[in-house]
Formats: sequence, C-alpha cells, structure tokens
Amino acid sequence: MAVLSWLGLAFLLFLAGLEIDARRLGGGLLGKAAVGYLMALALATPFAVALAAAGWIDEPVLLVVTLSATSLGLVVPVLRDAGQNTTALGQGLVVACTVADLASIVLLSVLFGAEGDTRSRVALILSFAAVVATAVLAADRWTRLQRVVASLQESTAQIRIRLALVLLVALTALAGRFGVETILGAFVAGVVLSIVDPLPRDHPRSRAGLDAVGFGVLIPIFYVTTGLRLDLAGLLQDPAALVRVPVLLLVLLVARGLPALLYARSAGARAAVAAGLLQATSLPFIATASQVGVELHLMPPVTAAALVTAGVLSVALFPTLLHRTDHHKAIPDPVSEPPPHPAQQVA
Repeated sequence: MAVLSWLGLAFLLFLAGLEIDARRLGGGLLGKAAVGYLMALALATPFAVALAAAGWIDEPVLLVVTLSATSLGLVVPVLRDAGQNTTALGQGLVVACTVADLASIVLLSVLFGAEGDTRSRVALILSFAAVVATAVLAADRWTRLQRVVASLQESTAQIRIRLALVLLVALTALAGRFGVETILGAFVAGVVLSIVDPLPRDHPRSRAGLDAVGFGVLIPIFYVTTGLRLDLAGLLQDPAALVRVPVLLLVLLVARGLPALLYARSAGARAAVAAGLLQATSLPFIATASQVGVELHLMPPVTAAALVTAGVLSVALFPTLLHRTDHHKAIPDPVSEPPPHPAQQVA
C-alpha cells in the first residue's frame, strides 16, 4: 500500500505537470501571475507566524509554502468544461495556477528537502534541471522515435501511455539519484511530456488513458492512505483542535483568493471573485506538504489533519459556491450554450 500510495502521489503531480502549456508562459500573463504568487506568500506570512506562536505549527515557512499553492488539475478541467479556457481571464488563471504549483513544489524541495542544506539542494536542483533540459533537446531531435510513436499511437500498443509511464519513473528515479525530492521529478516529468509531445494532453484517447490509470487506480490509493494517516480522532476529541479547520480554510481563501483582485480591472469585480474562488481550491499539494511536515516533525499530526480537511472543503465548497452565486456568468462566455455545472467536475 505504501508503494501504491507513493505511485499515486507521483501520478497526481505528473498529471498536474502535464496541464502546463509552456506556450502560455510569456508576456504580461506571466508577470501578473508572478505578482499574484508573491501576494499569496505575503498574505499567508502573518497568519503563519500567528499560528506558529499559537503552537499550531513549528515552522511557519512550511505553512506559508503550503497555503500558496493551488490545484491546477482542478482549475483547468472546470475552465475547459465551462468553455472559459480560451478567454483572457481563463488563460490568466491557468498561468497563475501554473506558477503557483511550480513555485510551491520548488520551494518545498529547496527548503525542506531531505538532502544537505539549502545551498546544496539548490545546486542539486539546478544540476537536475540541466540534465533534464539536455535530454529534452536530444529527444526533440530524435526523429526515428517520433516516427515509431506516430505509427503505433492508434494501435493496441498504447505507446504514448507506456512512454508517459516510463518518463514518469525515469525522471522520478533520476531526481532521487540527484538527492532531489521525488515529487519534483514527477512534476517535471509531466512538464517535459507537455513540451516534447503535447498530444497526450490534447488527444482525447491518450489523455483518457492517463486519467484512467491515475484517477481510476493509483491516485485514489494515495488519498485513501492519506486519510488513514489523518489524526481525525485528535480533531474530533478536542474542540480547540477542530477550530483549526475553518481557520485554515479562511486563511487559504485569503491567501489564494485575494490575489485574484489583479483581474478586477480587466475582467470586472464579479469575475475576479470567481477567479479567487477557483484559485483557492487546493488539495494535492496540501496533502503532500502536510505529509512532509509530519515526517520532518515540523507539523503536529492534528494540524496536518486540519490542513488536509480544509483542502477537501476548499475543493468541495468553493466551485459549488461559484455556481450558486452565478459568478461564473460574469466571465464572457465564447459559446452559445450555457456552461455545465462546475461542481460536476469536482464530484
């Protein structure tokens, strides 16, 4: 179960990296996304210091990094199902979530990695990035491999699914060899695949196969084992500990939701509120960071349970609240038909 759980976490981050489209990371969208992420860090800092003073967590920096992430794997399908992924606001949200996910994973690896001090971890990550970049450039010129993949992509060989799994395992193992957190290797594997071969992200059959392997088998095992490790008894037995859930949920909404005010001038106040609710949905990275915090004895198990519970509530409540308040109608809809219920994707 531990091995399958680790594979589920790796596949979850791999699919998140696969959602990243490097073609969108440019121009004013990237600058606005970077400013929004810095705002999230600044907004989360005073809350983290206060909660550390209250004894809820031993390392406030870990809480700041945890609360600064979002759920790119949720935001993109919701925008796509609603027909908003091609609008200016939708693309801005995708870039903002991309920057938040990538920066949070890098910060977690640099500041709380298992190998060496911070300086050595930065050097290891840069070395890992250099090796990966060299491999990407080499693969892009390997025309024979591209012809083989093209000839087998519609057959029962499921060549793209197999190569995606090989890439995931290879980069995760390579990250471990470099002393880098394996979660960074899994995330980078998705990013590399989206750059070298964007078809698995865009092709319905290839993406459906990856989703079936991930969301159908491995990722649920990760969430089940995460739930088994939660100190829910400590939350339920102590009313003071149970208060941590709504407090952390509110801090998550403030830290990730308020930076969406950057979109108010161009898209309107109501659309900015809708964007803030989507940006504040976060669960995969919260579950990962809280697990790291407990293993490093930087976060009490009760606080980790409260964080994960707050993440679950953010995924369940914020998109539903977005629908019930009709904020998504404030976003210009490029299609004539009404968008589907955003909460259907959450379910």
